[in-house]
Amino acid sequence: MTAELVRGQNHTLPQTRLEIRVSAGTPVVAGATLGDERGTVRGIEWIAHPGSPQLPGLEVSQQAAADHRLAVDLEALPAGAHRVTVLLALPVGAGGPVRFGAVPAPFVAVTALDGTEIATFTLTDLDAESAVSALELYRRQDAWKVRAVGQGYAGGLAEMLADQGVTDPAALAGSIQEAVTRGLARSVAPPPPRTPEGDRVRHATGSADHRPTAPPPAPEPPEPLADPATTGPAHTTQPHTAPGPAAGGPSAAAGPSAGGPINYAHPRRQHAAPPSPPPAAPPAQPGQPAQPVAGDATGWSMDERLYNQIWGMFEDLARAVAAYRSAVDFAESRMDQELDRALSDPRNRIGGAGDRAREAARAKRDELASRAREALDRDLAQLAAEAAVVEPALPAAYAGWGNPVWHAHRIPMEIPMALRIGDLHLPERTDLRIPLLVRLPLERGMWVDSGRTASEAAALMDTDRLRRLAMETAVAHAARLLAVYPPGEFAVHVIDPAGSAAGPLAPLVEAGVLVGPPAAGPGGVASVLAHLTRRVDLVQMAVRARAADSLPPDLDTGEQLLVVNDFPHGFDDRAVTQLRYLADEGPAVGVHLLMVADREEASAYGPVLDPLWRSLLRITPVADSHLADPWVGHAWTYEPLTIPPGSRVLEQVLSAVAAARRAAGR
Repeated sequence: MTAELVRGQNHTLPQTRLEIRVSAGTPVVAGATLGDERGTVRGIEWIAHPGSPQLPGLEVSQQAAADHRLAVDLEALPAGAHRVTVLLALPVGAGGPVRFGAVPAPFVAVTALDGTEIATFTLTDLDAESAVSALELYRRQDAWKVRAVGQGYAGGLAEMLADQGVTDPAALAGSIQEAVTRGLARSVAPPPPRTPEGDRVRHATGSADHRPTAPPPAPEPPEPLADPATTGPAHTTQPHTAPGPAAGGPSAAAGPSAGGPINYAHPRRQHAAPPSPPPAAPPAQPGQPAQPVAGDATGWSMDERLYNQIWGMFEDLARAVAAYRSAVDFAESRMDQELDRALSDPRNRIGGAGDRAREAARAKRDELASRAREALDRDLAQLAAEAAVVEPALPAAYAGWGNPVWHAHRIPMEIPMALRIGDLHLPERTDLRIPLLVRLPLERGMWVDSGRTASEAAALMDTDRLRRLAMETAVAHAARLLAVYPPGEFAVHVIDPAGSAAGPLAPLVEAGVLVGPPAAGPGGVASVLAHLTRRVDLVQMAVRARAADSLPPDLDTGEQLLVVNDFPHGFDDRAVTQLRYLADEGPAVGVHLLMVADREEASAYGPVLDPLWRSLLRITPVADSHLADPWVGHAWTYEPLTIPPGSRVLEQVLSAVAAARRAAGR
């Protein structure tokens, strides 16, 4: 049975020797890139195009044509290749159309060698784009899948190659177009129309009467997650980034946070291919998916494998829900269209014909929605089974406070890859949580929103209770950072201008893990900000001059975290300027902000603080769906990590940090 895919949907491939057939109704250039487990194209030798049409396991056409057949042998791909992305572009200077919106929607089919269709995808909703990533074949849990992408590029082939990570994409795009111009051939005639046996109709005119009966694709911008509240002065809630599960390296989704995307992509610390993942457990029954295994992604260590596996789980959940929502929207739209057609006929307005038409349209809508829900439930069940295996296997840095691994935690001797700061979930299944990870060292600061206007849940809470909860959240994050860094390589400063956070700060103060007592009053605020500003200036100058040996001997070159409570209370204009400077310049030299603030209370400063909010990753002390995912249009709910009631894990962790520092003489 052929799977008719919509944008973002995937389908398992039953075999590894395939053909990819393209029908566009107008001459197009077809090519493909290979990517490693991180999606990285390692060089031009991993790109097949008309000027270089053959790679191991991959062959594309040597000319522009209306129809193409690309040959793929997934088992013969170069070592380390985990992804094949099929690219289409309009030829330049051939006198033809210059944008896909002016031509019939391209149709792509993945077929077996005997021509049997496995999956199809029609690239609708293209307009000014002159190049498009049509689909990708990728490896997931020792199985190959096909995913409908449909990402268009108005900047053409060069922009698309740049998005693939290709070095000097403009030069390569020019050479490809030159090869196409030299060998431009007559377009291949489109396939014949539908026969009584049911072959697919493909008309070069792109008639609306022959559009595929599949759900419309969801929008799929390239960035994974963003927080609408940080893009303007108002706290707007929109349908993350996730970040996906990995932020600040992604993101995903939709980077959760203030302004600007967060990169949820796989880590790019290694350039060679990492070891292959361990083999998946055999399926429980023939025809059933393989049993999930913790750490079955690629990576150089178990931590990296788990990190990549979490990233893959976020990606799968985002796409599965996007496909389901698109299918439901399509079912509703189709029902409306059928009702309009039926009721526009005057004969159906008399007797029971109109009622029968409505019942038939609703029955078809319910059938399509039911089938979509069945597919979603199947995907969610598989992801839930994987999450149940992965969660207990996580190291402390990736684990929640309730995980027993924290009770046996020892301060590490090296920095982990990432740190968990919360969970993400979608309303289709709220108990399926994906860890939200931020890469270490931090690439941006964080902002714990203590405002009651931030969300409906916050609006129902008492103001004092919400502020205390926000500060407790900040303290817990600071403790996690201290616990995952080697002794003495992470320092925490605190500014509490009015001394109102003495209760929540007590665990940090009593454990003796702060650089000094929480700074209070104008003098304390000025002193801490001056100290950290000086550190940023000195390290920046040393880096630019390549003179690290010239740094003062008393300068702490470890990572620094400044926790600011109740901003902007206690901050004058000079202090605000210094804080903005630390937010902009600090992360590059190891100085980070963790602010507890109500943005509405800072509105007196006007737009001068907008860059500050945009530079920080916004999180909330209560569950809230404030992470917008422009990639597939989701509103991800962020769930903060909570310490189990009655648990002493925070005090135990801070005691271990203090003991490790004493042992190291720090």
